[in-house]
Amino acid sequence: MPTLSILSHDADEYKRLIEEARLPGLEIVTEPAQSDIVLGEPKRIGDTLPQLLQLKWAQSIYAGVEPLVDPAQRRDYALTNARGVFGASMSEYVFAYLLFHEQKILQRIHAQQSMQWQRQEPGLLRGKTIGLLGVGSIGAHLAGTAKHFGMLVRGYTRGSETSTQVDGYYHAEDLLKFVEGLDYLVSILPRTKETDKIVDAKLLDALPSHAVFINVGRGNAVDESALVGALHEGKLAAAILDVFEKEPLPEGHPFWTTPNLYMTFHTSAISYPEDITKLFIENYQLYIEGKPLKYVVDFERGY
Repeated sequence: MPTLSILSHDADEYKRLIEEARLPGLEIVTEPAQSDIVLGEPKRIGDTLPQLLQLKWAQSIYAGVEPLVDPAQRRDYALTNARGVFGASMSEYVFAYLLFHEQKILQRIHAQQSMQWQRQEPGLLRGKTIGLLGVGSIGAHLAGTAKHFGMLVRGYTRGSETSTQVDGYYHAEDLLKFVEGLDYLVSILPRTKETDKIVDAKLLDALPSHAVFINVGRGNAVDESALVGALHEGKLAAAILDVFEKEPLPEGHPFWTTPNLYMTFHTSAISYPEDITKLFIENYQLYIEGKPLKYVVDFERGY
């Protein structure tokens, strides 16, 4: 009989949802050492790995699984992550800021506060070009939303070209060509050696000065000092960051006082138990049938 441990701060909610699903043969246990399946946050799973002697499958509730793909950790089990559930929330986050910028909302608030009647004409997303650094399931969703607003979409990807909403794909050596003329650049990249500081001074110099950069992927993708310099020198119109190289962002970090930099704090896509549970249920059915699981992580690639 398959046994499941839930290693999450939302464990009670996950337990309730999974019990309601009445999954065949599944027993939820409180002692991790007794389980062959775990569901939870990657760090909690990683911290518990030494006790998980019977582990066969771990389902992460996050897309990022850095604590579990560390070479120092064991890899004798199947690891799956959360995919296909964050596209809608990521799109709401990204396009909230695109509309915030085009509609000049901050300027209008300042005008109201200063009691000045300023009829600033808004911009339009229609006809603008957005570049997606990474075109997995989230990038594909963003591409679809961009098309809703009449935007042109470019995608930079290692190999996947499955989204039909992307007007043009770029790979490897075409990075600078990819960013040429962009109005918006959105990074959705995972944390890997290949993505480390991919948004560097050279890339930022290649962007138009009116461009806006948004990072909802991982903080390692950005050369932070280069981004600070670009914003101070007016080489970018703005940057919106939800992820950082070090989290929480240290007190005194230059980002706190960099002009035209807007920060949120790793909240662009929340793992809601009802969404993750649906994914777990689907994979559990495959697990008990002995079929390949969905969203298996490649330990070497890190995603």
